[in-house]
Amino acid sequence: MNAAAFSLTDPKAPRSFGPTMKSASSSCLVSVTDYLRTEELSRVKREYVEGGVYPRDDTNTNHNTAAGNALVGLHAALKGKKCRPFNSDMKVRIATPFATRFYYPDVSVVCDSNPPDSSYQDRPVVIIEVISESTRRLDEGEKRDGYFQIPTLRVYLLVETNIRRVRVFRRGDHGFEPEVYTDLDEVIPLPEIDASLSLADLYENVVIGGDAPDSEDD
Repeated sequence: MNAAAFSLTDPKAPRSFGPTMKSASSSCLVSVTDYLRTEELSRVKREYVEGGVYPRDDTNTNHNTAAGNALVGLHAALKGKKCRPFNSDMKVRIATPFATRFYYPDVSVVCDSNPPDSSYQDRPVVIIEVISESTRRLDEGEKRDGYFQIPTLRVYLLVETNIRRVRVFRRGDHGFEPEVYTDLDEVIPLPEIDASLSLADLYENVVIGGDAPDSEDD
């Protein structure tokens, strides 16, 4: 089977995950093996949810700027340490007794990596998703619920780009507990990986609402 041997699942179709609901009709389901093999040849990144294959949502300049800032900050903080950050080219696999998902998080941090030739990671400790309007529904819902099922995940960060706000979900004794950071002088502690992220660095060159520079023609 080549990359064009099956079509993408309708991106507007429900992407349910569980023992009783399917994200695509049985005639359209794709095996994990076929997905991974054809993904290497695909011109677009595609995510895999319970047999359905979906194109990854488009992003914009703000989204990519914030994701790049997070990656650069974590790369510097983790230099010479055990844990390492990955950009959105690295998939994360979520395997449960019921099904399998593969997502491309904007940034992930792994302290126990898969082999060097693996196209995905199984044991992320930190995952960061940058929210834009095209990704909000998945980042706040389906993806968050899926990531929370990863035993090694300790922190999930949702970075807003239309306002200055980072929501942090940190695993505690009673599940994932929320934190909110909004001020540029705040620093998000990440003791789970011996690092931190400052909002000033995270939002550098991210244009938010009234922060947009005036046009030269004004």
